[in-house]
Amino acid sequence: MDSGAPALLLLSLLCLPRCAVGCPAACRCYSATVECGALRLRVIPPGIPPGTQTLFLQDNSIARLEPGVLAPLASLRRLYLHNNSLRALEPGAFRAQSRLLELALTGNRLRGLRVGAFSGLAQLRVLYLAGNQLVQLLDFTFLHLQRLQELHLQENSIELLEDQALAGLSSLALLDLSRNQLGTISREALQPLASLQVLRLTENPWRCDCALHWLGAWIKEGGQRLLSFRDKKITCAEPPRLALQNLLDVSGSSLICIPPSVHVEPLEVTANLGEDLRVACQASGYPQPLVTWRKVAQPRGGPLRAQAQPEGGVPGPGGLGASDTGSGMLFLTNITLAHAGKYECEASNAGGAARVPFQLLVNLSRQQQLAPAPPPVAGPVSHEPLPEAGSMAFRALGLATQTAIAAAIALLALTALLLATMICRRRRRRKKAPGPPGEGALFVNDYSDGPCTFAQLEEFRDERGHEMFVIDRSKPLFAEGPAEAGEGTAAGPAQGLPLQPPAAYEIHC
Repeated sequence: MDSGAPALLLLSLLCLPRCAVGCPAACRCYSATVECGALRLRVIPPGIPPGTQTLFLQDNSIARLEPGVLAPLASLRRLYLHNNSLRALEPGAFRAQSRLLELALTGNRLRGLRVGAFSGLAQLRVLYLAGNQLVQLLDFTFLHLQRLQELHLQENSIELLEDQALAGLSSLALLDLSRNQLGTISREALQPLASLQVLRLTENPWRCDCALHWLGAWIKEGGQRLLSFRDKKITCAEPPRLALQNLLDVSGSSLICIPPSVHVEPLEVTANLGEDLRVACQASGYPQPLVTWRKVAQPRGGPLRAQAQPEGGVPGPGGLGASDTGSGMLFLTNITLAHAGKYECEASNAGGAARVPFQLLVNLSRQQQLAPAPPPVAGPVSHEPLPEAGSMAFRALGLATQTAIAAAIALLALTALLLATMICRRRRRRKKAPGPPGEGALFVNDYSDGPCTFAQLEEFRDERGHEMFVIDRSKPLFAEGPAEAGEGTAAGPAQGLPLQPPAAYEIHC
């Protein structure tokens, strides 16, 4: 008994770490496998043993792989995440799974795959992406999967497969692109697949034109070995004259393209600063051309200065570098001087390319009108007449200038009114003031010969100090000022007044 006790203790100590490692709640754990399927999980459960090699997480509601959540599971060989709610894969999500051989992501909600989403999976052999919502595969999406042998992409909505989307898959033996929305595929897209043994392209709406001429010839020459009997039926969806025919049964002379033609109206536009501009580029051809806008000053292929959109489209944030097939729209918002220059609308399809230039001019008048009026400069006062408020010249002046002119006119009018009031009040006081008998009498002479002005009045005072004004017709009508005369009595020849023409009035005050 005593001799066996140390051995039993040693066995207990060796088993302690393994027995201490638990299992996530509601999951089943055995050997190096953890089963957590169909548990309505929204996240990957904590407590998964680090030595797990096979992890089942299918049929749950996991919508996102949190950063670093898989980092402790470096021993994983198989990971099953099919039938969940994954919408995106963050770059580097599987960076720690360098031993992973099989990854199942079938039946999720993936709409796109970012470059780097599969980085770190250097040993991956099988990748299931079927039954998602993928629309396009961008260049270098699978660049890090150099040992991948099977790629399942069927039952998506893939419309575009870029030329370098499959770059790096030199070990790929099976590629399934069936039941997508592919209308065409380029020879360059399949060139990296040096080890391809099985190719599935059926149940796509193939557009049988000159761009697919290579595929039919390639299959007839040697590609038939890649296609099963069922996969050889590559059915044409368009043009209508070839609909429902098998690509392999269509002659090469029937696979034609119509080069694009482009129309932009008008070819030159003058816009004001701050305005928005929308110019349509109409393109026709077969297949429907891809329409892009760019500024001529930039190198071809660089970022666009505007977004090309179909009729009725709305530009996205920033609105740069995008394009669309059919009628491309050039959108420019809040136009500045930097927008002025030459643009180019380009339409391209498998039959060729066509370009039309467009000129944008920017009108500076709006900026000049909105600029504040310069402050008045001190200097000599101008004697030019002020424009009337209703005149054309007055309306052309700035708001500040108009206000200053109106204020000056009002000030002059007020001054004239005050002077007139003072004169009237003075005359009224003189009329009411008492005086000696006979004062204030108006003597009218028979020599009256018409009106006079203040310049023709001469002031005299009699011996009692009373003022007396006598008209002197010999003075000019607009004299500079009345001439001073000496004091005297009643007007007459003896007072030194001119006789020709005689005085018309005598006024006593």
